[in-house]
Amino acid sequence: MDENSIINKILSSYKPLIAIPVIITIIALAIVATHGLTESIDLKGGSLAVIQLEKPMSSADLKNTIQNGVNTDVNVKSVVNNQATVEIAGTSDVNILSSTLQGTGTIISYRYVGALLSSQSLTQVYYALAFAFLFMSITVFIIFRNFVPSMAVILAALCDIIIALGGMAVFGIPLSVASVGALLMLIGYSVDTDILLTTRVLKRREGTINERATNAMKTGFTMAAAAIGAMVTLYLVVLFFIPYAQVLEQISAVLVIGLVADVLATWLMNLGILRWYMEGRR
Repeated sequence: MDENSIINKILSSYKPLIAIPVIITIIALAIVATHGLTESIDLKGGSLAVIQLEKPMSSADLKNTIQNGVNTDVNVKSVVNNQATVEIAGTSDVNILSSTLQGTGTIISYRYVGALLSSQSLTQVYYALAFAFLFMSITVFIIFRNFVPSMAVILAALCDIIIALGGMAVFGIPLSVASVGALLMLIGYSVDTDILLTTRVLKRREGTINERATNAMKTGFTMAAAAIGAMVTLYLVVLFFIPYAQVLEQISAVLVIGLVADVLATWLMNLGILRWYMEGRR
């Protein structure tokens, strides 16, 4: 099925398609509510160490070795090319960890985040997301000055964020400063595509509604394909060649999920609501 066939299918039966992103959003919200999100060291506190192993070692053996020495929960996030990234819950003295690793490996880097700092970081994360969404909503209302199209843009952005959070819960992507940055980027991208659609359908006068929507969809699909392709490439490069760059891995993974969600939210829900509104107004 080519691009024109997909567009014609969406435009000819748009009302039932509005329910698809809504249902996915509800499922994602349920997943987040029941499973919750894993918090990174930045937000829950603890220690993060990168260890150069002296000999190949499995994650389970390394975990047992460290756990016996520090007497607290240990999570071995990755072991690649004899280099391990390890999370240690609570407070762990770097000297104790170094003594535990004698004959096993050497600490390359070590970072500890205390409970007070992590609590403040988590609060700032919530504020950042809330204020970004609030000011985005105000800006959209100022631009369009029309309740229904403005709410369609805001709902599409909300669906993107909720679906991205649901994907994070499913795939175990931690809530961190990096993933929150990706969510903020996603808000901006979502509003960009939704404003593109709403401006072309609502404010332009040349052609029919279907023709204006078709032109907007072709541009939007090109943008989405380019963005998703770039993020998938970044994720694969990090996964296979630079696995210790976890910040890039988290950002790319969250954006891939969110960008796919944006395609559904923008071109099924937002476009459907706009067409319904335009036809009702006529």
